Amino acid sequence: MTKLEVLNPATNEVIETLEYTDEATVNKQIEKAHDAFLSWREVDAHTRSEKLWAWSKLIDEHKEELAELITKEGGKPLKEALGEVDYARSYVDWYAEEAKRLYGRTIPANSASKKIIVQSFPVGVVGAITPWNFPAAMITRKMAPALAAGCTIVCKPAVQTPLTTIRLVELAHEAGIPKDAIQYVIISGKDAGRIFTESPIIQKITFTGSTPVGKKLIEGAASSVKNVTMELGGLAPVIVHNDANIDDAVDQTIATKFRNAGQTCICANRIYVHEDIVDTYVDKLIQKVHELKVGNGLDKGVDVGPLINQDGVDKVVHQIKDAEAKGGQLSRSLDEIESLGGNFLKPVVISNANQNMEIMHKETFGPVAPVMAYADLDDAIKMANDTEFGLAAYFFTNNYKTGFYIYNNLDYGVIGWNDGGPSAAHAPFGGMKESGYGREGGIEGIQPYLETKYLSIGDM
Repeated sequence: MTKLEVLNPATNEVIETLEYTDEATVNKQIEKAHDAFLSWREVDAHTRSEKLWAWSKLIDEHKEELAELITKEGGKPLKEALGEVDYARSYVDWYAEEAKRLYGRTIPANSASKKIIVQSFPVGVVGAITPWNFPAAMITRKMAPALAAGCTIVCKPAVQTPLTTIRLVELAHEAGIPKDAIQYVIISGKDAGRIFTESPIIQKITFTGSTPVGKKLIEGAASSVKNVTMELGGLAPVIVHNDANIDDAVDQTIATKFRNAGQTCICANRIYVHEDIVDTYVDKLIQKVHELKVGNGLDKGVDVGPLINQDGVDKVVHQIKDAEAKGGQLSRSLDEIESLGGNFLKPVVISNANQNMEIMHKETFGPVAPVMAYADLDDAIKMANDTEFGLAAYFFTNNYKTGFYIYNNLDYGVIGWNDGGPSAAHAPFGGMKESGYGREGGIEGIQPYLETKYLSIGDM
């Protein structure tokens, strides 16, 4: 099989060459994960917690090394990569504690001679498939709760960014987590989906990625009724009402829109601003967006790195051209946007956006901010909800009645009110509609890795 060349998207240079894992080896690793499960599930919760804390400590000690890997293989600016390592570690910390909170309960029986006990047990071997855009955080968000619950896990990282996963798994082994309890495989997403769904050993699949791929995994898992968690596509709207703090709204919009060059599933994708303030908002947004420094993520002061590859660039440029052809006003010319070459695009604001544009209906994954004016709040909410996706949404208002009205009527699983960065390890992350089901993070994030049993004890 052809070897995998891992490229630096900032330079297109090969930074590592890896061997693909052949299918026979993948199946052997899954079998080893099952053997490890039989012993790992018997390890008491406090010991599992201690192992996770040891892993967290090593992640912190190797923070700079991990961040540099993230930047080299994914292009993310180093300061963002350092933040991702902290975010990734926070999931390990959280589930190190949640391991000790897997309480059972006693239910009052309907007979004096009976006693009913309810307990949670680990579901088994987990197959995880993760995306390239958060190679550390998406790994720990799945591995930490799985291990805390007593499961073992085999992870398939994105082929664009496997090096961070490899290093995190090595650190987990150094921390004392059994080698076969936490593993990685280097295979294509298509092969991973087939092998994981067909395997009689794997009992749960957790996936972060596109909705079309998620649907195929759900379909494949249905044949054996596997437990699945799906964190799928997004098309995040932003609503800026006329009573918002405009400067704060602009800053928070930039925070959510241009993180990782706009390549996150919860990035602002379409921005609806009340007509009373849209001109002021757009002027301030353009000024700050044009101040963002674009370049190699390892260079000092860089705010926006490269897109992951040429396909990503082509998709974004297509959406920009479509928006301009349909009446959008670009804050900088297309020539200027593409002037840096390679996988770099300078960020752009598109004012005078409308619902006919492709960018208002398809996920962009790039540094483009389309802004559309609205007059009636209900119309803005209706446009925000007019999509099959329901992952993340944002709104800005300083009126609490308006805020709760918007919150109650937005069909999204993660919502930021005057907050462009709502994600946290202690909060449940996940979407509605075709953005998936199940939650990662919070107390909810460990539940998909558990099965519930109850025991009814009769008269002895």
